[in-house]
Amino acid sequence: MRVLIDINHPAHVHLFKNLYFELRKRNVFVLVAVTQKDIAKLLLEKYNIPYVNMGSYGRSTLSKAINLPLKSIYLRYLAWKHKIDVLFGVSFRVSHASFLTKKKSYVLDDTEHAKQEILLYKYFATKIVTPKSFDISLGRKHIRYNGFHELAYLHPNYFKPKLETLKSLGLKESDVFFVLRFVGWEAMHDIGHNGISIENKRRLIKLLSPKGRIIISSEKKLDTEFEKYRMSICPTKMHDLLYYCSLFVGDGGTMASESAVLGTPSVHVSSLDAGVLKEQVNYNLLTSLRNDKELIKIVEKKLPTIAEEKKQNRLIVKKMLEEQQDVTSFMLDLVLENKIST
Repeated sequence: MRVLIDINHPAHVHLFKNLYFELRKRNVFVLVAVTQKDIAKLLLEKYNIPYVNMGSYGRSTLSKAINLPLKSIYLRYLAWKHKIDVLFGVSFRVSHASFLTKKKSYVLDDTEHAKQEILLYKYFATKIVTPKSFDISLGRKHIRYNGFHELAYLHPNYFKPKLETLKSLGLKESDVFFVLRFVGWEAMHDIGHNGISIENKRRLIKLLSPKGRIIISSEKKLDTEFEKYRMSICPTKMHDLLYYCSLFVGDGGTMASESAVLGTPSVHVSSLDAGVLKEQVNYNLLTSLRNDKELIKIVEKKLPTIAEEKKQNRLIVKKMLEEQQDVTSFMLDLVLENKIST
């Protein structure tokens, strides 16, 4: 068995890293291909995962239009050269490469609003793998599992929070601190959508700063007034911060979902929605807002009771884990045993 894992975003490193390690333990050949996006390469290097660098898509619309098909062709070449049997990824290029090489592909997706990407992989993927809460039905190829992408790496089978991360920032477990996440809104499926306005970022920081320390994670360059709050630790330690922080607020869906499954009080602000986020709202693990009009009021209301909310959330997470799957184990079954339920 020879497996190719395609990395198209830093979040995909987390999603597939434990699958990589589990396959390597079993002496399965695994080739990792990565597109140069934000800190994706850095994460792979920090986890000691070797990779083939496929370059970047570029920033302009024209460069992306040119590079999209070229990346699919390059991935097809890698699959052919390394005699790959199975391809995994969260991108349409995995489906194209597998279709052209007549090999199996598993495209994972939890983003219903990425309609252009869905159209590009739907007819070429061998199987499409999504959480059960995915709002769209994708036909006979569609496999659903009980869980969230984030449980591939934040499930207790893999994730143990490290207090050393707090100590490196001069923090203690009992300290009050907040993590804010601001996204770049540059992805193809983000066009026309929005999250937290600059005005409400200012108001949010003004509200939170007297209560505790603020740590900002951002996809893009921050305004000068926010730069002093930027996260100054290795990105592999981000999940430790999310676990120990008092409150998460942001417009990034992945980090909001991560905070939720860790049992941290979380507020997500985005004009986009997803079935996964709706399910986490139903668990009372997430507050999800379609715009930021009520953001400050909601955060202000939460602040006096966030310690109690966090205790309650941790109890909810225990129940949630009894109902949801270890997603890495699920993917491993797909590779090793071909256990496919449709």
